[in-house]
Order: sequence, then structure tokens, then C-alpha cells
Amino acid sequence: DPLHPIADERRYLIPFRSALLPHLFTDVIVVGSGVAGLQAALTAAEHSDVVVLAKGSLDESNTAYAQGGIAAVADTENDDIEGHLRDTMVAGAGLCDEAVVRRIVSRASEQMSQLAELGMPFDLDADGRVALGREGGHRAARILHAHGDATGRALSDTLITAVRNHESIRVFENCFALDLLTDEAEPDHCLGVITHHPRHGLQVIWAAATILATGGSGQVYRETTNPNVATGDGLAMAYRAGAEVADLEFNQFHPTALYLAGASRLLISEAVRGEGATLVNSQGERFMTGIHELAELAPRDIVAGAIYRQLADSGDTSVFLDTRHIGAERFHKRFPSITAMLRQFDIEPSTDLIPIRPAAHYAIGGVWVGESGRTNLAGLYACGEVACTGLHGANRLASNSLLEGLVCGEEVGLHCRAAVEEERRAPRRIVSDVTGADRPVDLDDIFQSLKSVMWRHVGIERSGDALADAIARLDLWASYSLEGVFEERESWEVQNLLWVASLIARAAAQRQESRGTHCRTDFPETDQELAMHLTWRRGQHSPGRETSMPQR
Repeated sequence: DPLHPIADERRYLIPFRSALLPHLFTDVIVVGSGVAGLQAALTAAEHSDVVVLAKGSLDESNTAYAQGGIAAVADTENDDIEGHLRDTMVAGAGLCDEAVVRRIVSRASEQMSQLAELGMPFDLDADGRVALGREGGHRAARILHAHGDATGRALSDTLITAVRNHESIRVFENCFALDLLTDEAEPDHCLGVITHHPRHGLQVIWAAATILATGGSGQVYRETTNPNVATGDGLAMAYRAGAEVADLEFNQFHPTALYLAGASRLLISEAVRGEGATLVNSQGERFMTGIHELAELAPRDIVAGAIYRQLADSGDTSVFLDTRHIGAERFHKRFPSITAMLRQFDIEPSTDLIPIRPAAHYAIGGVWVGESGRTNLAGLYACGEVACTGLHGANRLASNSLLEGLVCGEEVGLHCRAAVEEERRAPRRIVSDVTGADRPVDLDDIFQSLKSVMWRHVGIERSGDALADAIARLDLWASYSLEGVFEERESWEVQNLLWVASLIARAAAQRQESRGTHCRTDFPETDQELAMHLTWRRGQHSPGRETSMPQR
């Protein structure tokens, strides 16, 4: 079932003529300011001039919200690389690329040392060694934290300081990347981006290498732990430009998001369960012990699915995290941010149960890249959550995402040098003649409706009938909203989410099995014949089926 013709034919979000716009030139553009983008910028700046684009402020990213930590083997007496690799492969449910996993987990220790040199304030234990926690799916303590449950913020701050102090990096904040630029005469070569800034308007930025590090697309779901900026822009613009995308049916739902009427779905870190918190239903009964040998520390897809079924069977709106036995002093010391957040809602973790339910958390699929972060478009690279690297398979292991951002950001920053060293291409005259239909469109209404449909029909449990209904609705909305031409960031974000939602729903319909985060009630078993990646590219009406990562 191909995308609606409008979604598959439309190349650019807005009409423009590059010859009439201001031009900027650089060696490398990094689109995004999370861990992967900042790491890529710092690495590329050692050999090139770099521009970093942030659509909001530089510190506004999923990275800054990450509570859990960074997975890395540090206790070599009780842990090793093989253990980290094995746990990652088990969680990934048959779709991880073993060579990719080994490469990334093997470089974790080196990355932690580099961060320490940059001033990353890792938490220490009583003996002055780096403190290690446990999270779901890990059979050893190998999670490094900073400021307790504020690891992502500490990591973001550390990298931002380094970026701002680097003389070869220019930072453009509040600069929205609308589309990747390609020439009709050479459509498989990315030449840069067209951007919009509230003060400077439209600008063309030409670059030898463009690095997508735009993060995820959690805002496609009604219930999500992601910040408002996570609208899938990088994935949508890559698809429009002709880049291959893959594994889009795999969206990870974090098992434990705070569930209170009127409150946003605030994350309760998996590290809370690593400290001994248990999951109980409204009757006060633990329910994970009979489901998996690791109980509350089973991989996320298993825990989220178990909670979902508890809610479906009982009709309750939430289950509960029981942290009362951890003790007030220990909980507050280990999780200061979570404690403060809960107290805002008059929840005291040492005496009260914490109401939780799953929420969309992480996009496992993304732009299809090889070992160097290269896409199928020359000059275009991707890293971090927007990329599909082969590390996560069908279900990401907790705290492997910050590690992936660090390792792959550095690799992309190194490898893009090849594109920079090629002969610089003269700017092309690029014309987008897209025209907008003259009809009123309430994009905010579409935004809310899209999120609800995706949550109900393309969420934790899926079926063929529900997916067909979701696709029909998405196509209806696409038929009139993707015809439109709009002039503000919020409208472009909704259009991007429509592309992403349509791709996710179609990928979920195509995968007629249950595997990892993808649960089909009409195909509950895992089909070994489907141990492959579904890839998608604009203009191709059926997905590619790949058994290995691309060699680029």
C-alpha cells in the first residue's frame, strides 16, 4: 500500500528559487543539537568548518531529557564486552547487526574517558569509583549516571560548552531546516539545506556534507515522553529527498511514564526499577514475576506489553510503581529530579504508590545508514535517533541510545571528511514550484487527531484492521493538508508528522508477525522468515527486504 500520491510526489514543503535567496557556505552542516549532532560537530570541526542548526534553543533535545544514563562496561571484574553485546542482541529480538553492536559497545569505555576529559560530572560511589546502576535487559551493573537522574542534561551541557567554545563551529539557533537540497540533474547528491529563521527568513546553506541528527518523532503519539521538538523532521525531509528509511514499525514504548490527569507524560527512569522498585496493579499485586525471569528488569517491550495487558484486562487507567521500600533518603539522593517532579504532584515516593503507564519513547527505525553513517545520497549522513544503524534491532536496550549518539556521532564526524575533501561543487539553481491549494486547513485539529489515531491503532498492540483504518485516515488528512503551503514552523512540523505517521503505519501493516516492540494481535508469533529489515524510498510502492545493513 503506497503512500498517498501527494505524500509520495511532493518534493519540497515550500516554493522557492535558490537564486533569489541569501546563500551561506560551509563544509559541514549538522541538523540537530542532541548528543549525536553535538558529537558529530565537535569531531568534524577538527577538519572542517561546521554549522550547527537547532530549530529551537541549542539545549532543547531528547538528550537533555534522558534520565537513565549511558551503558558502558566499566566493572571489568563482573562484566565484559561480550555480556553487553549479548544483552543488546537478546533485547533486539533477532534484528541487531552483531558487527555493529560489537563495534559500538567496544568503544563505550573510550567514549566515557573522553567525556570525563570534557568535564562530564559522572556520579561516584563511596570508594571514589564511577557509580554503576542497572536497567532493564542488562544482566550486569553497567549504567553510568551524572547528577543522579539528570544524565542527559549533564551530557548535553558538557557537549554544548565544548561546541560553543570551538572556533570552527557556528551555531544557528531557532533555525528550522525545511528540506534537504538536491539538483534534478543529480538527484542522489545532497547539496545542503534550505532553512527558515524568524528574523532572517529563508536561507540556502550549501555544504559538502550534511549530517542529520534531528532525533526522534515521539510527537506522532498522544502519549509520549518526548519534548515538543520531536516531530520527525529529519526523517520526513530525508524521505522527501529520496533517502532510504528502514525499521519504522519499531517504536519503543517506555513502560513507566507518570500518569496523572492534566500532567504531561513525565518519564520515571528505568533506573528506579534498577534500584529495586516493583510494579503492582490496582490490587497491590506484583505481576512481572510470572512473566519474565528478570521481572521488572525485563526488556522494555516485555514490560510495556505486560502493563498494557493489565490495563486492558482491568479497565484501570494506570498501574503503579512501588518505591516505598527504597527509603526516602536513598531515593532522593539517587533520583533528585524525579523526587522534585513527583512532589509537585503531591506524591511522596517513600510513602505513596506512583501511577504509571507506557508512553511512546524512542524511534528505533530511521534513515538507513552504513557503518560510516552514510545514506544512499552522496553527501548526506545520519546519526543518533534519526538513523537506523543496526544497533537496536527490534527493541532498544536501555541506555544504549546515548552511547550510540556518542560513538556514531564521532564516526560520522570523521567519515564526512571524505565528502569535504572532494572537489567543491558550485551552487546550483534549484527551483521548487510546489503550489498550495486554496482551502482552509485546521492543522492543529489534524495534529491532535493524528496523535490519537496513532496511539489507538499503531501503538503498543496493533492489528491489520486497525492499521488499515489508521492508514485510511492518514491518507484523508494528507489529501488536503499536504497540498497546502504554510509559513510557520508548527505547520511544517504537522506536515512532517503526517509523512512519518503514514510511513510507520504502512511499515506496521507490512510486518505480519510480532517481534520486539512490534506486537500484532492477529500475528502473535515471531516468523523467522521475517528476520529482515523493511526499507522504504520515495516512489517505490513496496518496501525493500534486507537481511543485512548497507555497505556504505
